[in-house]
Amino acid sequence: MLDGHDVVLLDLDGTVYRGGELVPSAAGSVQDVRGRGVKVRFVTNNAAKSPQAVADHLARLGLPTEPVEVSTSSQAGAAVLAENLPEGAKVLVVGTSALESEVDKVGLVPVREVGEEPVAVVQGHSPDTAWKNLAEACLAIRAGALWVACNEDVTLPTERGELPGNGAMVAALKAATGQSPTVAGKPERPLLDNAVVSAGGTRALMAGDRLDTDIAGAVRAGMTSLMVLTGVHTPADLLAAGPDKRPDHVAPDLSALHRPGAESVVAEQPEWKVRVDDTVLELASNSGKDDPLGALRTMCAVRWRHGSGAIAVRGADPHADSALRTLGLS
Repeated sequence: MLDGHDVVLLDLDGTVYRGGELVPSAAGSVQDVRGRGVKVRFVTNNAAKSPQAVADHLARLGLPTEPVEVSTSSQAGAAVLAENLPEGAKVLVVGTSALESEVDKVGLVPVREVGEEPVAVVQGHSPDTAWKNLAEACLAIRAGALWVACNEDVTLPTERGELPGNGAMVAALKAATGQSPTVAGKPERPLLDNAVVSAGGTRALMAGDRLDTDIAGAVRAGMTSLMVLTGVHTPADLLAAGPDKRPDHVAPDLSALHRPGAESVVAEQPEWKVRVDDTVLELASNSGKDDPLGALRTMCAVRWRHGSGAIAVRGADPHADSALRTLGLS
């Protein structure tokens, strides 16, 4: 799959690691990519941590990483600000010191209060964001300040479960101001574009577990995409995906990066046959081969030609029934 690509963009949570552990195939797959001379960039919507902190975390998990290999939405947000503001302009920061640092690095002046007359607001996740911080941002935005959000992820995955993410705080300011921000993180292009530029690449491959951020971002950026089934979204989500969220490849994990692309491409497989109408998709085996992922790629290829959205799925024989059970579709 790496043939023709000079940089691989990798989502983190759900793709490279889950909670406090690496996905089993991740370390070897990333090292193999590097060994092929293909650049790696870890792209994260989390604006709370610096590239150094992300690299240190990956190293502790068992995946040595250089900070330059990490691209964050805080960097992307700062880049958007720099493109639109003169050097030395004041920016009200709602977020962590990591976001504040990125604003400073691009020649802008981070501030925390509207009384300091900021001409822009940048908003990223911080567990310490309070009403006071949102109030300052609200006043600045109402006064005409440029508003950049590092991402609009409504929830944040944690070991305790899904908790409010930056998008939830952005939604509060949308309601209070009647305005909408420019978004820097996935699925918008700035984060992915900046990651490719930082690697000196031109032919990127994006790998991730989320259709709404990783895959949608790749579609918008015109990048080849790989969905891995190690994180949030499931075969059922994939089958229902609309045109703006459809990956080119689907695989169990990142080990697919080192296999021929034909093995994971979403296309009809000779071992399976699919019949679909407006309400039901029926899967049948042509060979008796045990290949649930081949069945999924075939179902997606056929389903996507006919439409999108949830659809009932059934098997036409025991082999098909087994594949559907493995995929969680029955």
